[in-house]
This record gives sequence, C-alpha cells and structure tokens, in this order.
Amino acid sequence: MRISFRLTRLAVMLATTLTYAQPKPAPRQLAWQPLETTAFLHFTVNTYTDKEWGDGTESPSIFNPTKLDARQWIKALKDAGFKMAIITAKHHDGFCLWPSKMTEHSVKNSPWKNGKGDVVREVADACREFGLKFGVYLSPWDRHEPRYGTASYNDYYKSQLRELLTNYGPISEVWFDGAKGENAKDMTYDFAGYWAMVRELQPNAVMFSDAGPDVRWVGNEAGNAGETCWSTINTDGLAPGKADSKYLNRGDPAGKQWVPAETDVSIRPGWFYHSSEDTKVRSGKNLVNLYYQSVGRNSLLLLNVPPNREGLFADSDVASLKEFRSILDETFKNNLITKQPKLTDKQLGTFTTLSANQPLTVELGGEKTFDRISIQENIANGQHVASGRVEYWDGAGWKTLQTFTTVGYKRLLSFPVVSSNRLRLTFTNTSGPVQLAEIGVFKASSREE
Repeated sequence: MRISFRLTRLAVMLATTLTYAQPKPAPRQLAWQPLETTAFLHFTVNTYTDKEWGDGTESPSIFNPTKLDARQWIKALKDAGFKMAIITAKHHDGFCLWPSKMTEHSVKNSPWKNGKGDVVREVADACREFGLKFGVYLSPWDRHEPRYGTASYNDYYKSQLRELLTNYGPISEVWFDGAKGENAKDMTYDFAGYWAMVRELQPNAVMFSDAGPDVRWVGNEAGNAGETCWSTINTDGLAPGKADSKYLNRGDPAGKQWVPAETDVSIRPGWFYHSSEDTKVRSGKNLVNLYYQSVGRNSLLLLNVPPNREGLFADSDVASLKEFRSILDETFKNNLITKQPKLTDKQLGTFTTLSANQPLTVELGGEKTFDRISIQENIANGQHVASGRVEYWDGAGWKTLQTFTTVGYKRLLSFPVVSSNRLRLTFTNTSGPVQLAEIGVFKASSREE
C-alpha cells in the first residue's frame, strides 16, 4: 500500500512537471498570432529592372515612383482586414528605402522627391494613421556593400538596423532573411548580435527567421502550413537559411521552444511587381484558400502585395484583396452555435477544459446547414491537441464528420454541406488537459464554392 501510494504520488509529480515544462508563448508572440493576416511590401530598384534579385550595381537614378502613396497601400490593406505591413527596407541589392547614413546607395541619391524622400517613413506614418502595426525587412545579404564578406560588415549591418529601430517609432516585426546566392561571398552573420539589438531597442517586436527566435518560416513560399503544425520546435543547430523545410512546416510536438510558423506567399507569381504578371494576380477566392491553409492550420498568413513602378498598388491587386475580405466576412459572420458563451465570445482567455477522449456536445438550436468549423485553443497555456474528431447527429446516431490533428491558435475544417442539430467534439490524443477557447460552426459564402 505504501509503495503504491508513493508511486502514485511520484506519477502526479512527474505529470505536473511535464505540464509545467511545456513551452508557452511570450507576450509578444501571444499578441502576434491573433493578427492572422499581415502584409509584405516588396519594393526596391528591382521594381524598375524587372528582376527578383538585384545584383547591387543598379543606379539609384532608376528609382522614381512619381505617384508613390503609402496611404493607398495601407488603406487597401486596412480595408481588407490586414493588421500589419512589413516593408523591404533593404533587399539583397543593398539599395536602402530610407536615407541611411551608412551608404550612398539609397533613396537620398534617387530622383524621387529630389533625394529628400523616405519610403520607410511614409509606410510607418501610414500604418500609424490607419491603425496597422509596422514591420521592417533588412536583408543580411548585401550585393552592393564592399564590406560584405568581412567582419566589419556586421558592424555596418548593425548600424543600419539601429537606424531602423530608433527612427521610425514602434516596430512589431523584424524580418531576417536567410537567402544567399550560390556565388555569394562567404560571410558569417552575427545573428546573435542582431537579435540582441532588437531585444534592446524594440523589446515588443517579434523576430522572424528560419530559426526564430520568435517566429519561424513555414518551409515553403506556396502558402501552405503543414496539415499538422506545431508551434514548437527545437532550435539547436538551426540558423537562417539552414533548416529542414519539412521540419519547419510541421513543427515538433517535443520541441523545447515556442516558435510558431509564419506562411509567406505573394499575391503574384513574383515578389516584386512585374507588368507581365498583371493578369496572374491571385483571385479573392484563391486568397481565401490560402487563409484556410495558413491561419486555419495554426499559422499566420503573410501576403506580399508589391507596389508598381508608380508607387501604387495595382487595381487588380486591390480588387482581389477586397474580394478576399468580403468572402471571409460573409462566411464567418454568423456562428450557428448556441448556449456556449465561453466558447463563442471571441476571447481566448475564456475556455472549457477537456481531457483526452472527453466528448463535448454542441447544440445548434435546431437543425442547421453548415460546411465549416473553427476550433481554437487557449495558446497562452501552450498547444496540447495532437488529434481529434468532429461528429454530427443524423437523427439516429453519431456519424464522423471529420478528423484532424493539431489545433493550436486555430484549426479550420472544411467539408461537404451537412445538416444537423448538434455536434460532438472529441480530442483523441493530447499532451495534457486542453483549454478549448472557441468553437464555431458556419456556412461558407457561395463565392467559396
């Protein structure tokens, strides 16, 4: 009896320890995930050379967006429900969209606004005006700067990073790219030093790279988070540009760090504007599908919308953004669930706790027709669902509607239309008690079909 009691007590202690040790998001990560849809703004000399990667020899004289209107960009994003915009302050060509004191290769030597312009400033100001968060991309690979490939380049890069972090107000995301061409000079980046500077100067900003430290790449540029997507990974041995894409895509249930996935994809085939792609802009319906494959799989959608040579969003891009938001609003306007106040208040901090294989019956208040379900965990307590199923009552018994794997911040389920008056949700495999924060049942807009 005494041995049995001690073993039971030990098991409880171990379970408590394991639950406590599971990774949880930091406040800045917890604030980032509900943004759901954010925007990338790829804009530089490439816009005028029709290239995707510049080689650093481009003259600043070609940069002249005569109608540049950052307010038009940000208003279009605001109207489409986007919550943040990230500008490519410097891409691989080394051309700076702000008048950096560290180089002459910048807007200060362009004809735009007689060298007095600052694209980064205009985007930051527009974001503040329209209530969007603001982020910056600063490419470590620099094909123009002569110091690149030497230890002194890290000091150069940090000086540019400091300019961006101290002169443009609050920054919510800093994007570190791991891209580097095959023939690029050998260069050891001081990522630890870069990240420390962000932590010091913009402590609320999340940092993106293949290895985090706050947000990771989803492993592709096609807009697909893993069907199974954990917010946890092990970052040991990972570095920007040096990580297994499949591992990043699905995450790791045994991961020791909370580094959720960000799904970056462009509204066009390329990342920069090319007039030849004006007829190849993703439709609103296609963007909705990307939403399901990113936000609906515990990721965040980072959609690139590149300004054109005049410095404007093309009409076709704006129209697609508008259609995208209109379809989503129509689909998710009316939650068909009744009598579940904790689970339908759109607050992750209110929840119902469920154990593995403890079914939750959800009443729909009469027979309803539906084809979409949304499930959310309270991720402030971590991510616990490994698998589950949804069943519906057909009048005589329960029938399986769909099975799923991870939930995390949000899992969206799509299926052929069914009619029922109740559902049953069961988490069949969990790493501990699940704090179910939200569940929604919806009928998709006819424009999704």
